Amino acid sequence: MSSSRTLAIAGLLLALATVCAALGAHASGHLGPERLPVWETAVRYQFFQSLGLIGIGVTLRSIDSGALRAAALLIVTGVVLFCGSLYALSLGAPRAVGALTPFGGLAWIGGWLLFAWGAWRAEPKASA
Repeated sequence: MSSSRTLAIAGLLLALATVCAALGAHASGHLGPERLPVWETAVRYQFFQSLGLIGIGVTLRSIDSGALRAAALLIVTGVVLFCGSLYALSLGAPRAVGALTPFGGLAWIGGWLLFAWGAWRAEPKASA
């Protein structure tokens, strides 16, 4: 993923996290007391990872690395799997959907490790 796409996706994920946070605040009676904490966990992690994705996007502007591009893709995949499965569970999806959650967490761990490796090894782009 390019820097521009990474930043655009991060912006979209942050907007979606904001919407989900508002929905959770206003629909807490519909979610029920046992499901609301799961929803809030999804929102919190979506915010954190999306903000981190901005960091990857900005870094891609000065270091063009396949590892950094792959890291961005893994972070987005992690948001979809981890947060998406938690949102679905909060809305009453079958418990089997919860099997996706740890794969999202693994995608994040892999993404951040790739980011660290790519940043460590890469040479900065030459200034124009």
